[in-house]
Amino acid sequence: MTIHINQTAHLPDFIRLNQRWIQQYFQLEAADHALAADPEKVIRDGGYIFSLEHEGKIAGVCALFRDTPQRMQLARMAVDPEFQGKGFGWQLMEFALNYAKEAGVQSVYLLSNTCLNAAISMYEKAGFQAISRDQHPVYARCNIVMEKQL
Repeated sequence: MTIHINQTAHLPDFIRLNQRWIQQYFQLEAADHALAADPEKVIRDGGYIFSLEHEGKIAGVCALFRDTPQRMQLARMAVDPEFQGKGFGWQLMEFALNYAKEAGVQSVYLLSNTCLNAAISMYEKAGFQAISRDQHPVYARCNIVMEKQL
């Protein structure tokens, strides 16, 4: 298992895995289409895209979107259904959080939905706490914001 950072060759997998999980539970929104059209914007804006490779396949992905030098958003966590249940989501999240901390980031937040019980439990186990339980102004699918101090 290897975690790669900002590998442009893995961007199609990043988009594919994200669109797959979003469409499984919700509908793609304008921001999803914008990201799919230009995923490298995440990197240009000071963020990071992580891809977990296992047995020659991209098994999972996530990103850190830059808000400020001290604050980032953990976003777009997705694990291929073929590889779910192996702890890859946790490994990606921990890697991203450690990477952010080493880069001087002080806090990381995320957007989610309370119907995603496994994800919410994982975030709580990692030390994220709910800071808002309102409907998000950009994403119709998001009804919880969680944050962790690093």
